[in-house]
Amino acid sequence: MDKEQLERFRIQLLQKRDEIHDEAGKTLTEMTDQTTNIPDPNDRATVESGRSFELRIRDRERRLLTKIEEAIERIDEEKFGICEGCGEEIGIKRLEARPVTTLCIDCKTLQETKEKAQGQG
Repeated sequence: MDKEQLERFRIQLLQKRDEIHDEAGKTLTEMTDQTTNIPDPNDRATVESGRSFELRIRDRERRLLTKIEEAIERIDEEKFGICEGCGEEIGIKRLEARPVTTLCIDCKTLQETKEKAQGQG
């Protein structure tokens, strides 16, 4: 992979990281602003359900942040785009779809097949 492609992925990853940080900040602000007492139990349940959903999204994004940081590290170490399973290059289309990936499509398919078999056993 050439330097221009690597820089494009770095920018994409940094933008996604910043976007996640911004959304987390907004969520925190909204949740701290919503300290009003809601007397109706149904309204309160709706608000709590929305908060729970928002927190689940933020938790998923927190895990994604770790993967983004690791991908940026791989770019810095010139290991980005190399499959951790077989050592071959990960296809550019796969990286464009999921830049945090560490496995080529063949190794990922094999991993999922093994997980599925273990789940049935």
